Amino acid sequence: MLSTEIVGTPEAIAVPRGTAATRVLRMLYRDKLALCAGIFLLIVITCALFGPYLLNDIATRPNLRARNAPPFSLAHGWLAVLGADALGRPLLARIIVASQNTMAVACGAVACSALVGAVLGLVAGYSRGRGGQIIMRLADIIMSFPSLLLAVIVLYMLAPSVGNLIVVLAITRIPVYLRTTRAEVLEIRERMFVQAATVMGASRMRIVLRHILPIVIPTIVTIATLDFAFVMLAESSLSFLGIGIQPPQITWGLMVSQGRSYLANAWWLAFWPGLAIILTTLSLNLLSNWMRVVLDPVQRWRLEMRKTEA
Repeated sequence: MLSTEIVGTPEAIAVPRGTAATRVLRMLYRDKLALCAGIFLLIVITCALFGPYLLNDIATRPNLRARNAPPFSLAHGWLAVLGADALGRPLLARIIVASQNTMAVACGAVACSALVGAVLGLVAGYSRGRGGQIIMRLADIIMSFPSLLLAVIVLYMLAPSVGNLIVVLAITRIPVYLRTTRAEVLEIRERMFVQAATVMGASRMRIVLRHILPIVIPTIVTIATLDFAFVMLAESSLSFLGIGIQPPQITWGLMVSQGRSYLANAWWLAFWPGLAIILTTLSLNLLSNWMRVVLDPVQRWRLEMRKTEA
């Protein structure tokens, strides 16, 4: 009777503090830097999704009357508030349109490299046979070449395009996810719950997908967030060198490359797309630091405790 009364008391009943999504949004709201970074990235993604369909003609139509128009002037319309390029095309419209190709290359390369690298890392980490050794030797071969140099050589041999750029950048980043995932799996497979699942007769596939993969995913997501900024900078570097996206398609890196010839008399041609690259990569780095805390149960619990005590 006593135990029944204690269990039935309101104090003994665990009341949930909200869903996981609610807690995540609450933590994001408390971290102002991460919140600002998330809002900025949301704006960039929205521009990349809908901007080209609304501004494509405006971003590509020449207007020689507005040639190299200075910024902060509405004489040629509000889209020319950041100035115009050598053909009179408004820079704001071109930055919005260019965000689609820039984000497409970065998202495609990161998604492909993370998926392939994580799968190969799970196989190499859990497998004790020769297959894991072969996978690691292939990763060592890829990592022996500087990633940017390898991309330059391959793109020089192939026709520069969005698809080729995604494939090349994805291949150069696969070893990062492969080696990280393998290191995580090698440590996790020696834990007691994995050994218990093996003794109980669970298949390898079930152990990997049910017990190991959920622990590895937070690390992969954090690396992918940081790698997104790296891939975007790599694409900008290749476009700057002239072997990335080719006109009439545009990216932020290509706009910087085209604007470097006018730095003396039209600095804004290279400044604004360069600033877009800087702000996007900075936002990604800030958001990745926040995600590292949120996805780690120990750090998330400590952060929530500090906020509750405050």
